[in-house]
Amino acid sequence: MAQESCFEFDVAVIGGAMSGAATALLLKRECPGLRVVVIEKSAAFGRRVGEATVEVSGYFLTKVLGLTQYLNESHIVKQGMRFWFYNDQTTSLDQCSEVGGRMLSRLISFQVDRARLDQEVLNRAIRAGAELWRPADVLSVELNAGGVQKLQVRRNGQTCAVNARWVVDASGVAALLARRNGWFRPNTEHPTAAAWSRWKNVKDWDGDELARKYPEWRAACFGLRAPATNHMVGDGWWAWFIPLKGGDTSVGVVIDQRLASLPEEGPIGERIKRFLSRHPLARELLEEAQWEEGDVHWRKNLPYFSTVFAGDGFALVGDAGAFIDPFYSPGLDWVSFTTVSTVRLIVEQRKGAEPLAELVERHNRGFCASYDRWFRAVYKDKYEYMGEFDLMRLAFVLDIGLYYTGVVAEPYRKGATAFQTPVFALDSSRPFSWLMATYNRRFAAIARERRRRGVRGRTNANRRYLFPGFSFSLPTHLRIARALFGWAALELTEGWRSWFRSPSPASRPTPEPAPSLDIAPT
Repeated sequence: MAQESCFEFDVAVIGGAMSGAATALLLKRECPGLRVVVIEKSAAFGRRVGEATVEVSGYFLTKVLGLTQYLNESHIVKQGMRFWFYNDQTTSLDQCSEVGGRMLSRLISFQVDRARLDQEVLNRAIRAGAELWRPADVLSVELNAGGVQKLQVRRNGQTCAVNARWVVDASGVAALLARRNGWFRPNTEHPTAAAWSRWKNVKDWDGDELARKYPEWRAACFGLRAPATNHMVGDGWWAWFIPLKGGDTSVGVVIDQRLASLPEEGPIGERIKRFLSRHPLARELLEEAQWEEGDVHWRKNLPYFSTVFAGDGFALVGDAGAFIDPFYSPGLDWVSFTTVSTVRLIVEQRKGAEPLAELVERHNRGFCASYDRWFRAVYKDKYEYMGEFDLMRLAFVLDIGLYYTGVVAEPYRKGATAFQTPVFALDSSRPFSWLMATYNRRFAAIARERRRRGVRGRTNANRRYLFPGFSFSLPTHLRIARALFGWAALELTEGWRSWFRSPSPASRPTPEPAPSLDIAPT
């Protein structure tokens, strides 16, 4: 009987997309002599979501990974976020209330084609000296704390063994280690589902056709609307419009399954279009658009987390460790923190300068706290008030203003070492996470009370909040202060109605069944 081949490495990375490729690249930069293998199951990357970056991930991609020139040449510079609201009185796009920047963005971020971007980072990791096995499937992983991790891998029609001091799980939503070791937990407090596709012939936000039809609407914004991540929002749902290099537009709908549902009949692309046609702006933009056959996807019950993020010999990076929600595009931020922190664990273990047990314990405590506080500060029950212009305007200013002052500013001040401490991981950040969770909870309660009284969406027509942009300077702090005063005024004029009212059944984690659809992986 032929003896099974066995290969020896220092680090085995499961998954070659962004989180795995970035981990391998940074490891080879830190320790050029490290033997790193990347095991990727696909022969070629397919298109996936996660196309919008924000300011933290923009810093990571440009100043940590060094992709500035590539991103400028091959992807689109993003112009912030915009939100569009509607109600029964809005019949055309210019009547939809709007939240967004009046000028161009001040800090860099991008709209990216993830298949191309992930391949570029993987190519750089290989050029740096990492070995690539592709296509190859990881059949099993045996974890041995402080010892050699043992993998069974199938490639080229044969099974072989891989021994490595470290195994890094970058398997994405497959969450290989978390699922196989019983660490995987669905986040049942946040039962969201999403459907998405890429579209051709979406109307140009900044083009001549809409400018002639709605001249005042066009003139209101001095910058460009099209390169932004544009959000159509409604009661219990939101949709993204993200432009991609080459002319395609990524369009997706995310729903809270307790509050909204997609039409149940027809192809998914048709159902997305029918659902979005209730929004005047989406209806106009998609009037002549066609979804791309074979590039239409659906997934339900999106959020989850692992109860363990690392041990002596393994670590989980990117979506293999957790996912919250695509709103505000936090996915690549999470990749940034998990990859840099994992690289630090491996490098410090090799140096032996600090007891690894303490580093691992701090790593797990930090990422567990980060996920929970991030979820409660920003996302829990946000879909209750997402379709309310006045509430979302206040939430947006507070969310992004505090994100800039407390999160984005850190790498610009400290460099890449800022990514070694995830968001809200430190006890000193508790007051800020508490503040954010409090106003988020109160806005959800006010929206529920409006729904009970039948007065939702009163400010969703013919209003515009266009601001000059966020930065690290005094105007952003003043904008946060004004929003806090606006919240206080709202509590006195309207919020008191819900001060002593318990949450309605719609806000409790009892998700309704999603439509029966084929679930396509990203």
